Amino acid sequence: MDGVIVVDKPSEWTSHDVVNKMRRWAGTRKVGHLGTLDPAATGVLPLVIGRATRLAQFYTKNDKIYEGVVHFGYSTDSYDGDGAPTSASQDVALTADQLEPLLARFRGRISQMPPAVSAKKIAGRPAYELARKNLPVELKAVDVEIYALDLLGTEGCEARLRVHCGSGTYIRSIAHDLGQALGCGAFLKSLRRTMSGDFSITEARTLDEIERLSAEGRFAEAVIPAARLLPEFPLVPVDDTTLAQIRNGREFRSSPFSGITARHVKAVNSAGELVAIGEARMPNLYHPVLVL
Repeated sequence: MDGVIVVDKPSEWTSHDVVNKMRRWAGTRKVGHLGTLDPAATGVLPLVIGRATRLAQFYTKNDKIYEGVVHFGYSTDSYDGDGAPTSASQDVALTADQLEPLLARFRGRISQMPPAVSAKKIAGRPAYELARKNLPVELKAVDVEIYALDLLGTEGCEARLRVHCGSGTYIRSIAHDLGQALGCGAFLKSLRRTMSGDFSITEARTLDEIERLSAEGRFAEAVIPAARLLPEFPLVPVDDTTLAQIRNGREFRSSPFSGITARHVKAVNSAGELVAIGEARMPNLYHPVLVL
């Protein structure tokens, strides 16, 4: 039961709601997420389970892919449809010719201001706590990476976008800033994450599916085993003697004929189970930086 379950998060569920539900179905408190989704957003939410929760440190800078609908005509304080309007409503009829030149401003490495209603910390408190109490929210712009920003189509006052971005990017801020650039205001009407790091919507399971598997005693079928995670880390088989040494913090070797040059490797036992992550110290010599 050590691995990842990729959940297709439904709308109106917080990421923590999903984690709590999974703890009950998995029968363990050791469940965490690899990056939250806003309650209104849907899509890929990878959850680490069991000893695999310790692998979360290797997933802190995952790329993400989102598809969303931006509504133009007025802005909101949360930059999404749940917020209060902050500008007068305008009638807008969008065209691709209007939007395409604006999208170019948001590609590459850009400076982005997070929404006031966000989990960004101010003196240890989430910004949304201050915003909801009408207290001053003083956030700083951060640099984020937008690898691709594509217009999928327009209809009336709405535009469908696909965004491939680095960690820490707020799609709500892109929607808001596009509205400011167009001079009419805008907010993010809907958002779906289709990829998070190595995890895709094609392997995601709904909560109903996972609940059914749990009720049938087949919960493990939903779990991607820990050894299959971090596919960029090569596998190094270890015997029982080497495994005992790894558990005592001793270094281990890979075959000199393996051709492995990666900084990190996955040590697996004779059953193919992940037992440790090793970091290169010398060619073919690894120190166990994490032991499961």
